[in-house]
Amino acid sequence: MKKFYVLSVFSLITLIAFSQVAPDKYWVKFTDKNNSPYSIQNPEEFLSQKAIDRRNMQGIPIVENDLPVNPQYIESVAGTGVTILTVSKWFNSVTIYTTDQNALNIINSFSFVESIQKSGIYKNYFEEDKTVKPFFANESYGNIPEENVYKSANSATGYNYGAAYNQIHMLNGDVLHDMGYDGEGKIIAVLDAGFYNADNLSAFDSLWNNGQILGFKDFVNPLDPNIFNSHTHGSMVLSTMGANLPGEIVGTAPKAEYWLLRSEDGGSEYLIEELNWVSAAEFADSTGADIINSSLCYTTFDDPSQDHSYEDMDGNTTPITIGADIAASKGMIVCNSAGNSGGSLWQYIGAPADGDSVFTLGAVDADGNYASFSSTGPTYDGRLKPNVVAQGQGTTIIDPWNGTVTYGSGTSFSSPITAGMVACLWQANPTKRNTEIMEAIEESGSLASNPNYQMGYGIPDYVYANSILTIVDNLPSEHSFITVYPNPFSSELFISAEDNIIDVYSVELMDITGKSLFRRDVTDNEKMLKKIDLSGFDELSSGFYFVKISIGNGVVTKKVLKN
Repeated sequence: MKKFYVLSVFSLITLIAFSQVAPDKYWVKFTDKNNSPYSIQNPEEFLSQKAIDRRNMQGIPIVENDLPVNPQYIESVAGTGVTILTVSKWFNSVTIYTTDQNALNIINSFSFVESIQKSGIYKNYFEEDKTVKPFFANESYGNIPEENVYKSANSATGYNYGAAYNQIHMLNGDVLHDMGYDGEGKIIAVLDAGFYNADNLSAFDSLWNNGQILGFKDFVNPLDPNIFNSHTHGSMVLSTMGANLPGEIVGTAPKAEYWLLRSEDGGSEYLIEELNWVSAAEFADSTGADIINSSLCYTTFDDPSQDHSYEDMDGNTTPITIGADIAASKGMIVCNSAGNSGGSLWQYIGAPADGDSVFTLGAVDADGNYASFSSTGPTYDGRLKPNVVAQGQGTTIIDPWNGTVTYGSGTSFSSPITAGMVACLWQANPTKRNTEIMEAIEESGSLASNPNYQMGYGIPDYVYANSILTIVDNLPSEHSFITVYPNPFSSELFISAEDNIIDVYSVELMDITGKSLFRRDVTDNEKMLKKIDLSGFDELSSGFYFVKISIGNGVVTKKVLKN
């Protein structure tokens, strides 16, 4: 049972007390979804066609937590005079605002109310300075360092990245753009603290002019929305993905579509913000979003009784982590910042970065070195985190105040850089499941053979990840008895086929983009010897390649490394 459900026996005996998830705000959980007007058999009543298509593509069934909260339950709670703030179908709950203790008592008496959220026992394992919100801690902003300014040649798709070149080139993302994959057709939901001036900045003109901003919604203050005149953080985050100022900054997914969702209250830190996040994630799911970017993570709160401990970073405890894993179960990819606590008393990732299905992003500098502020793994239960890294130190962003190009440091920026690249990779491989996309990115990482708790699988190569997804082995597994050696190789490469392989017809060498570099048919003598000698590769540059071998009943592809 989560720590924030714990209440002393004495308190239960002496009075009905409802601790708050924020000042005068409470979390009301319902017992069931009985007598709902909605049904699993008619998902079009509560899910968009895109959301249904995403599930169908990945073989994900419609289940009970997809059903909206029973409207009668919501109406009964609202009838007590409280204000309904947000609704969560995944948690079967609402958050409310009230100063009326009697209203709380009435709500608690309803037979369909399971609980009204109670805060937990204070467990402060580290004395932290709470004057800075955890996800803002160690973030910095300023002029772009001279060494970070690169002027790229125009790519095949016409992108001139300006000062943002390094952060996309590091991931081979510019090559993926050249291949025609720039996020078009994919939807990214950006959950953040606000998008100050994002409706006026020239960096986002193309998003607005082309209808790529699908909409926006405020889950912090739904009765008086304040998306574009609140916090600047979301605008900076958005710029690493969606900005398009040729020669100055181009984001990693300039053609993707975006939902701008405010879930974080930048002026305070309470548990309700995790519940806002879950409601926003549900909304993103229902609209058909493919990817969630969340440059947010939670560890400590203004009310110490709500604080998380490292023990809570087990992937199953905090509300936001549970919600993030549910979001992933719906076929979305949740990209989340690891946090900026590296080197502090709390050095570990925060929630929901601990989720086993969450794609957690750490930060490196412009040279690909670990950024000292980037939160580390493992999770409390020993799992590897972060998953991969991207540039989060000296990242090129837009200054929301004046629209100029500037830089920022924090895992808040390595996450959206990655979310944009995920959109491009998924555009290139639209039939793949979310798990297949994430696994390919990890496999392409610079530390894939030796991951660690600072950088996970390392810096991904998204062109290589695309090759992993597109060059597949369709040979029946029971017949996979072909060996390619030596690996790594220098100039000579041999292919050996065991006796049960009757015929090897051809051999092809491809680079990681899938471009054919060499192909020849196999001679009768080689078929008889079951050994194929490929020589003369001295001119090849170092790196990964694929050997595609056509045999009697299919094709087998082997990955090799050139020294």
